[in-house]
Amino acid sequence: MIMTRGQKIFNACNIVFLGAIGLSMVLPLIHIIAQSLSNSVAINAGEVSFWPVGFTFGSYKLILQDPSIWLGFRNSVIITVFGTLINLIMTSSLAYPLSRPEYLYRKFVLILILITLVFSAPLIPNYLLVKQLGLLDTLWALMLPMAISAFNLFVMRSFFMNLPGELIDSAKIDGCGEFRIFWKIVLPLSKPALATMGIIYAVAHWNRYAEAVFYISDRQWIPLQVRLREIVFTDQYGQSDVTSELLVMLSPEGIKMAVIVVATLPIMLVYPFLQKHFIQGMLVGSIKS
Repeated sequence: MIMTRGQKIFNACNIVFLGAIGLSMVLPLIHIIAQSLSNSVAINAGEVSFWPVGFTFGSYKLILQDPSIWLGFRNSVIITVFGTLINLIMTSSLAYPLSRPEYLYRKFVLILILITLVFSAPLIPNYLLVKQLGLLDTLWALMLPMAISAFNLFVMRSFFMNLPGELIDSAKIDGCGEFRIFWKIVLPLSKPALATMGIIYAVAHWNRYAEAVFYISDRQWIPLQVRLREIVFTDQYGQSDVTSELLVMLSPEGIKMAVIVVATLPIMLVYPFLQKHFIQGMLVGSIKS
């Protein structure tokens, strides 16, 4: 296919525009990584841009020797993994019956869910509920109250509605029950939607901060993001002889940048493995049969 001159100009402008947007997102991250790998003299002199100056792993050595970093990392991994599993199970289990026209009262339930999407509960009632359930100072407080997102539920329901009804009807004729249909047929066909919802839920859990501040007072259970905030805003580092020696040679800005990289890298490494399904899932609900 031969493109016209106007199409070539449009494609060129589109590439430049999208490239500029991509650079605006990537360059700050490159700058953070460069600062985290630079020495204090270069950082304090403002010599670091997008390449490390005075290359050193001192900032990473400092934060990785802090036991509270590993404790927060462990808690964040637990919250992200189990919280995302709970989200996917609860969201898909509720979205499927709401997508089937034969189930009674589905419209009434959808209206109730829509109300929660428009009018969210205030902080104090949420806190009192978590307290009465005995979830304070537990990781469950950061997973169970957020088990279902109303927005993600509607997206998942839209995907289920696009599945061929004849496939489900034929399964019922063959003697499959509702649970078996859901587990053996619906979920395997819903991998793009599940991958998309999984990434959205996982990122939300990994970045969980406000709820941790409100519900967690025991430092044994604080997630990594709370520890990150303490380092970035209050310069609270782990205390040890090695730490004291490193602090003299390192810049506080470099340490903060290293903590940001450590807190961001794990969730970034997950995306490439789910990229294919994520791109497919972005079209969920956009095409109606």
